Amino acid sequence: MKRLLIFATILIFVACETAHKTDYALLSGKAEHANTGTVSITGNTFEQNIPINPDGTFADTLRLPEQGFYTLSIGRERTSVYLKNGDNLVLTLDTNQFDETLKYSGIGSAENNYLAAKELNTESYTANQKALYTLNEEAFKAKMDSLNNSNAALLAKFVDTDEDFASYETKNLEYDRFALLNRYEGNHAHYTKDEDFKVSEDFLPEALKHLAFDDASAYSMSTSYKNMAFSKTMNDLFNTIGDDYLNASPEMLQGITTIKIPELKNDVVDYLGSFLVSPGNPNMVSVYEFFKANTTDEEVKAHLDEVYEKGKDLAKGRPSPQFKDYENHEGGTLSLSDLRGKYVYIDVWATWCGPCKREIPALKDIEKQFDGKNIVFVSTSIDVAKDHDTWFKMVDDLNLQGIQLFADHDWSSQFVTDYGIEGIPRFILVDPDGNIVSADAPRPSNPRLIELFNSLDI
Repeated sequence: MKRLLIFATILIFVACETAHKTDYALLSGKAEHANTGTVSITGNTFEQNIPINPDGTFADTLRLPEQGFYTLSIGRERTSVYLKNGDNLVLTLDTNQFDETLKYSGIGSAENNYLAAKELNTESYTANQKALYTLNEEAFKAKMDSLNNSNAALLAKFVDTDEDFASYETKNLEYDRFALLNRYEGNHAHYTKDEDFKVSEDFLPEALKHLAFDDASAYSMSTSYKNMAFSKTMNDLFNTIGDDYLNASPEMLQGITTIKIPELKNDVVDYLGSFLVSPGNPNMVSVYEFFKANTTDEEVKAHLDEVYEKGKDLAKGRPSPQFKDYENHEGGTLSLSDLRGKYVYIDVWATWCGPCKREIPALKDIEKQFDGKNIVFVSTSIDVAKDHDTWFKMVDDLNLQGIQLFADHDWSSQFVTDYGIEGIPRFILVDPDGNIVSADAPRPSNPRLIELFNSLDI
């Protein structure tokens, strides 16, 4: 009987302990002059929007998947916060002076008051980018050492921070310093207008030169480490792919299979998938399948599926979407079907689009080069209706050649939506039978366009 009583007491103790284990964090506060209706908290796999009341107050419960660094955003303003279940964090700020007024109280406040102080301190060292990056190597390194030491001193003041946070942040300060040193060469060349500038052999620390980018914890906990890892990985991949990225194949992308940090691999696949799974890529299907096999993130897979579904009907050889009865600058209307029997190179542009207009001289040169061949050049403006006269006048003023058309419903034109056009300029090549040669053809300024034309029976 005595044993049973002891066992029952143990069960009650364990039950009480379990009941008191908090699996959420509380966040509340007040935002003066809030220019948006929500406070957003985002992390790698977490997103929650907290409504801001008319008086600026807000409060909500956060069920965090893990402790760590998150981003708190109010409108365009954002800051890094450290959150863990069990926190009861109270935040006050004025959005008119966001960084300067951030103040935290309650459980979890010490870590976040440190992060706010660190942000202001770092900004005081780095706000004047030109002055910073035109320093010589010795002066720049000395300034970065001073920044690192002052931020470390700030961290030491927050004696109530938990051991995990102190450990993460000590590493983060080193990665922050590495990231600034890493950017020096390119920024110094830019601000001094010395395009051939290279740092001396001993400028970068040996630890940075040999950083392997295989630490999943650092990738999750340090923005600087994450940015350096992503940048290094992308540079390595594009060194293999080369300039002809729209012909990228799984063989060119094998470097992805060696990425050791799962979240980095997911980020790389998500980024590349948005434009390499393209109907302009003859390897679209195999690249799509390769990316799907190399991500563990269900949201990334869903994004790949969405991109592929949009692009699969625009693959080479598929019937082209049609435009019908577009206004012709020369008078009357024109449909794509009226041009059957010829190759059709379509330039989707607008009068307000700077990159579009920068392609005009190269387009004129190509039109002259292929004059008399079995190809027509069609420029389709997607300007809004109120800018019709601007379009009409610009065609005359710039002496634009080829066939000049005005789309019926600008961005909402059926032709634009059918081709999934979300940015311009966009160039499309259709064959004499009305089938797609390339749904994302090279620009006139790209030498590959001449190669493409020469490969066809034009």
